[in-house]
This record gives sequence, structure tokens and C-alpha cells, in this order.
Amino acid sequence: MEPLNESLFDAQALEYPAALASALAPAALPGHFDELRGQATPAAPARPAVGLPPMPPMAPLLYDTAAERPAAVTGTQAQSQAQSQTQTAAPAVQQPQPSSEKPPLTPSWNAFFDQLGQGGFGDLPRRAVSLERQIRDNGVTYNVYADANGPQRPWSLDLFPLIVSPESWSQIETGVLQRVRVLDRVMADVYGPQQLLAEGLLPAALVRGHPGYLRALHGVKPPGDTWLHIAAFDLARGPDGNWWVVSQRTQAPSGLGYLLENRLAIARQFPQAFEALHVQRLAATYSAMMEGLQHMCPAGVPPHIALLTPGPYNETYFEHAYLARYLGVTLVEGSDLTVRDQRLYLKTLQGLRPVHGLIKRLDDQFLDPLELRPDSTLGVPGLLQAIRAGNVLVANMPGSAFLESPALLGFLPGLARRLIGEKLKLPALPTWWCGERAALEAVLPQLGDCAIKPTYPGSDGQTSFDAVLGSQLSRRKLDEWAGRIVREGEAHTIQSYLPLSQMPTWANDMGPGHIAPRAVLLRVFAVSDGAQSWRVLPGGLARLAGRDAQIASMQRGGSSADVWVQTHGEVDRTTLLQPHATPASLARHRAPVTSRAAENMFWLGRYTERAENAVRLARLTINLLGSEDQSSRPLLDWLHRMALRNALVPAGVPSAPQSRRVFERVLIAELGDVERGGSVGFSLRCIRQAAAAVRERLSQDNWNQIVRAEAEFLRRAAEQAGEGSFATGAALRALESASTALAAMTGAQTDRMTRDDAWRLLSIGRHIERLGFLASALEAGFEDGAVHEVSGFEAMVALFDSTITFHARYQQRRDVATLVDLLVLDTENPRSLAWVTQTLRGRIARLAGSAPGKLTALSYELPDPATWTLEHLCAAGADANYPALAELLASCETAAYHVSDAIGTRYFTLTSESLRSVGA
Repeated sequence: MEPLNESLFDAQALEYPAALASALAPAALPGHFDELRGQATPAAPARPAVGLPPMPPMAPLLYDTAAERPAAVTGTQAQSQAQSQTQTAAPAVQQPQPSSEKPPLTPSWNAFFDQLGQGGFGDLPRRAVSLERQIRDNGVTYNVYADANGPQRPWSLDLFPLIVSPESWSQIETGVLQRVRVLDRVMADVYGPQQLLAEGLLPAALVRGHPGYLRALHGVKPPGDTWLHIAAFDLARGPDGNWWVVSQRTQAPSGLGYLLENRLAIARQFPQAFEALHVQRLAATYSAMMEGLQHMCPAGVPPHIALLTPGPYNETYFEHAYLARYLGVTLVEGSDLTVRDQRLYLKTLQGLRPVHGLIKRLDDQFLDPLELRPDSTLGVPGLLQAIRAGNVLVANMPGSAFLESPALLGFLPGLARRLIGEKLKLPALPTWWCGERAALEAVLPQLGDCAIKPTYPGSDGQTSFDAVLGSQLSRRKLDEWAGRIVREGEAHTIQSYLPLSQMPTWANDMGPGHIAPRAVLLRVFAVSDGAQSWRVLPGGLARLAGRDAQIASMQRGGSSADVWVQTHGEVDRTTLLQPHATPASLARHRAPVTSRAAENMFWLGRYTERAENAVRLARLTINLLGSEDQSSRPLLDWLHRMALRNALVPAGVPSAPQSRRVFERVLIAELGDVERGGSVGFSLRCIRQAAAAVRERLSQDNWNQIVRAEAEFLRRAAEQAGEGSFATGAALRALESASTALAAMTGAQTDRMTRDDAWRLLSIGRHIERLGFLASALEAGFEDGAVHEVSGFEAMVALFDSTITFHARYQQRRDVATLVDLLVLDTENPRSLAWVTQTLRGRIARLAGSAPGKLTALSYELPDPATWTLEHLCAAGADANYPALAELLASCETAAYHVSDAIGTRYFTLTSESLRSVGA
């Protein structure tokens, strides 16, 4: 591969970046279509792929014929695929040139490089770095294997877009619109009269025998008689320049959110080229899709539409949150929803709110544990009953999984002629379902030139496996596969292998960067804009194969690219921003706070406060263990008790008075243990997990702070393990860094979040945690006698983060009265028990929606600071203790956790009187 030659970046080269790109960009691999140059790279003579025509001597049509099946093949597949032999006129594609000189770039790519802007070709390395930083800063992720504790993988996006000409797009658009109409009518027939099965146009094994066929929905008619609202088609361009359908996705096709992020990122890198190439915009299609859903919803003006996600551990959760925010719909998980009286409701802090439409990003089998998978915790019990009753629109209608079977592709041409009376204009790769004897016998000899795919992919009840390419198998393996196919023909589908076209990409593996061709698979989307009406999104998601890979898959280390669809007409500059918002519409669009989001915000607050407390206590303990005050027995007893209560050290560790060094080493070693509750590392991880569950409510800066804080602390904790005698210093530096990060989080929570009920619950969670911790610390300090010594007194004030205030107010006084005055009674000190309790009572009252200044029954569960007096709390008992103070501290600690349980019962599980419906 030719690396970038920086010596070419002289003044003359910068004036002609297209010529420079043509000279430096390698051609596509032999036999592959070169998107950059608009023709295939000549290949050595070889037999053509099964079912695909050889490269013709004349300029081929953009959509060429699907080759005839072998004469021996009979039955519905043969009859169906024979239709795709018709030709469709389209612009010619350039032919390979036998000359050793590289062919010129296509006009579109020529214009792209000529419009690079200031810096030209030489600025591409900087833009690649800028793009990488932008993706990282925006938090765009794709988790190949979702792991609650694992790092999130940044979304992989190439610098160059895939450019699709207007003529090419016109043919794609026409063919995709035709295919989605056919698939929708197939669904209507299969769940209705089933005439296709009766007439033998569709084998029963691919419908009734498919695990994705839902018998529970037979006879149901969806709103608007529209079954498919979002359908994705994976297209490949062959060596002849024609586009072919490789697969189709209808259950919960991913990509609609990622392609938006791709567009924003790449258009920002090449603004001049984006305008010069007349790239069609995307917003109008999303707007039309939402309008179509709203019009078809069974009830509600305006209807309430939600997006159902499996949750933050799903590999595409970023897209779910991004798409929900972009479309202005509520992001929900299955636990957020409930079915009552055959109607779907969203559980919010104010009660149950009706849901009229549901955009699902969940596979069908997980939707309803009552009627589908009983072990599913992702769905909504009773959802299918609500669908059958016609009370909710679901996009897409459940039961479309059988449409995703590759075996269905071979039958679609015949189905199109039967259902819509048309011939398919966009052919699919020749596909043989081995459940038919004639197809099996015809394709077995050609197995080495094909792809072997499961008829029922991802199925638990049927044979399933990962697709394999026959060309990558040894003779022995091919024979083994042939034996399996003969034994279980229905479970296997054979598809002709097509060398994917290759587009230019920017690679950084050599020097400052260079252009390298990569195989590309194009995913396009058809979305419904009304009853029995669809439009194709003028763009898509281009998936790039990894280096030396023949399959374009994100799971296999692939990348993505933006898709620029050019237009000869006007660029549609529609925006989803509402230009004429009314007060009534603004009130309606206030997002509801779901019970799940509320609970995660509550725990986000608790874990943030818990982490701050743990960091402060650990720093204080380590510093005191190495100070001149280490001989104070009451102080060491108090530190040991607090470390045990807050799980900074495990039970059974020698106490600080018994073995100060052992205690210190264990404390330091446990700081980064993410498996044991109470450690700083565990709390930071819990902060990230709670934040991930409400990602859509957090700013990008706030999210980045949370992710960086955890990663940085765990990195430092791992490094300090090898520090030996210097571990103490390393631990203090790690804790100081964590303290700074937590202060930034607190600032974001306090100053950069809307004061809605979700924020109030976050604040309530923080103050509940603070009240319990501070009351416990002060109680232990008095019981162990630490506060009666100078070192213990100063340590207590430091733990309350009140050292500066104390010395400014009381100077050198160190007695119980001054301690109680500042740490218990001061209503202006945010670390005093009075301030925390008073704030909690007020926040709880606002949360319940009571009138200003009026407290609720839950608020009265907390002690009232107005009844506390210094004289009463400082009255000494018979044993020189302070019984009134001890009683107050115990009641504060007990009340904190009692209120926590009560909030969970009332607002998170929606039990007792909160089981009510609002807006029904």
C-alpha cells in the first residue's frame, strides 16, 4: 500500500488536489468495483460467481439481470428468481481500461477533492485527527460485546463519505420502495388469509416453521393496515457496477441514529464539498416518518410516542438515546411500561401516562414475557394483548422476523408479481433455500463459490450458525458442510458470493496517512410516512470491511462511512426545529420523568455523594496514619470504625491501633476494587452505570467527566500496586485526582441541570447519603471519644469539609458547643445536619407537588431542625456523654434510610396510592 508522500505537497500539488488523489489512491482489488473511479479493476480470467453474469464486453446496465437458475432447478424458487432476468435501463458504467495508467476519478469524486477547502489534500491528516476527537468527545459508542463493566468502544467512522450519484440513487430508491411494498403485503397475507401459502408461492417451513412467526398475532390488523414502518436493505455493488440486495432487516434495524451522527461529523469536516456536491438532507424524511406515525396512532391528540430500548448494556444504546432525543420521543425500557385494561402506559412520577405509539429497538421474542420468551426482562407483560386490542401502534409490527431469513430472497420476485403485479427492479443475489430438493442438488457442486447462511439466524429453536464463505474452506471442511446441508436442508441457505465494491478510505497505519480502498456494504432505509406509503431516506449507513476482510460487519472490527446522495433538484433544507411553538405545545412537549429514569437519577446522586465521602475519608485516614497524631488511640479507633462502616476495608483486617501499617496497606489496596461495595472504584463504576441508564438526560461534558473519572482512578489504582513503599504517595495522588473529578461532577449536577423532578431526586439521593454519613461519623466520634482530643476534633471538622469556616468563626476554640453549632445547627453550612435535613424536607415537598411552603407526610419523617437548640444538645449526661445529641444523631441516620425506602416504594415501584392514570 502506497503511503502518503509528503514531498508531493508542493504549491502546484495543492492547486490540484483531485489530480493528487488520483495519483496517490491505489485502485480497488482485482475483480472489485472501484467507487473512486467508477469501474471495476480488471481481474485475471476466472469462472464467474454462481448465478452472476460474467463481466460483459459492452457497458452494462446499472441494474443488470439476475442470472437464470440451472435448468434442473424447479419449483417456486426457480419460477420466482426467473423473473429477475428482466433488464432495467440505467446509465452506463465505465469499463476497465487495459492501460497500465490509472483511470480518472469520477466527476463526483473529482469535485469532492477539488472542494477540500483551505489546506487541500495536505490538511487531511489534521481532519482525520479532528474527526477522531469529535467522535470521542461526543461519546459515540458501539459495544461489540455489551459488558456492564467493560469499556465502551468508540464508534468507528472513516473520513471519506460514500458518494452516490443521482442516477444511481434513483434506481436504488425505486427498487427499495417496490420491495418494502412487497414485504408489507407479505406480512398482511401471512397474518391474514395466508393465500401465498395455499398457492405454494411461499413454503410453510419459512413462515409457520420460522421461530419468528407469531401465531398470537394471526388475524390482527395494525393501524393504517401498515405492518412495516422502518425497513433496512443491505446493498452491494458488484464488479459490473450493479447494486444487489444482500439482506433485509425488519425487526429492529439499526443505523438510523448512527447515520445522523456520521452526517453531522463528516459534513463538518468538508463543508465546501458538501454544498458543492448538492447532497440531499435527511431531516425531511425523519419528519415525515414521525408525522406518519402520529397520524396512524389509534388515539391521543397529540399522541404520545416512545422508543423502546433494551437498555444501556445493548451494543447500540447510544443510537437509541441519540435517536430518541432527535425525534423528540420518550426513551423507555420495558420496566418503564405497564399494560392495564389492554392499554399501554408509561410509569412516571406523576402516575401512569398513556402511550399510543412505540418505536421498538427490541427483537420480537423479548417483547412480551407472558406470550413470548418467559425469561425476558426487557419486554412488557401484556403488550401483545394491547396490540391485538388495537390500542397501540408498534413500529415495526411484531412478527416480521421471518422476513429477515435469507431464504426468502429467492421467492420475492414471484411474490412481487403475485402481490403488486410488478417485476422487481432491484435484484437480490441469487439465493437457494436447500429445503427444496432441486435447489439443493443444483447448488451443492458450486458450494465453494458461495456463502453458506442459516435459514433461521439467531434462532434458539432451529439450527443456527455464523455465515461462512465457501472460498475460505478447505476441501475437507466443504465436504463436512455439504453433509450437514444434505442432512438438514431446511436450515441452510446458499447465496452467491459477490466481491464487494471498494471505496476510498483514509488510513493512518503508515506515516501521516494515505488513501486505501476498503470493501463497502450500503444499508438504506425505507420509512413509512403514512398509511401504505413509504419514502427512502436519501442517505444510509455504509459499513466498511476490516483490513483483509471480505465481510463488512461492525461486530468483526469493521468501520462506517457517511453516505452522500447527490440530487439534480433542490436540496431539501427541512429542519425538525419547530418554528411556531405555542405555549400549549411547549407545555405538552415537556418530557415526562419515567420511574426508571427517576430511580437511576436518585442513585446517581447517592453514589456521587458516597464516592465523595469515601474519597474524603480515605484521604483523611491515610494522612493521619502518617502524621504525628498516629499515637492517639481514640482517633485510630474512630478511623477504623469509619473505614469498616463505609466498607473501605473488609471485616477481619487488623485495626489501626493493632497494626497501623497493615491497616494502611489494606486500605490502599482496596481503593480500586470494583467488585467490593464501598470502595472508591466501586462507587465510581456505579456512578457510570447509573449515568449510562439516563444518558439522554446528561450533557456530553457531564458524561465525559464521569467516564474519565472512573478510567483515570482505576488506571492510577492499578499503577500504585507496583509502587511498593511509594504506594501511599501514589494513593493520595489518585484520591486527589478523584476528588477534583467528583467536584466537577457535583458542579455539573448543581449548575447545569434543569430543576425538574429528576434533578430533585438526584439531589434528594445526595442529601440522604450525606445525612446518613455525617450523622454516623459524628456519632462514632463521640462514642470513641475522638472529638475530645485536638487531633480527633480537627479530623471531624475536616471530614465535614468545614475547616476553613470553623477557624474563621471560632479560631482556636475546640469544645463541644462550637462543634455542634457548626456541624449540627448551622443552617448556612451545606455540610451541617440542619442544612441537609432542611433541604431534604423542602425537596421532598416539591417532589410531591404540594403547595409552596407546605410539607408532606414524607417530609415529616425527617427531624425538624427548628426544634433543635444548642443548650439541649450540649447538655451533658451522668456519664459525661450527650444523650440528646446521641438521640438526634441516631434519629437522623435512621430517618435518612427510612425516607429512602419510602421514596422507592412511592415513586419507583408505583405501589399504594400512586397507581393512578394521568391524561387517559
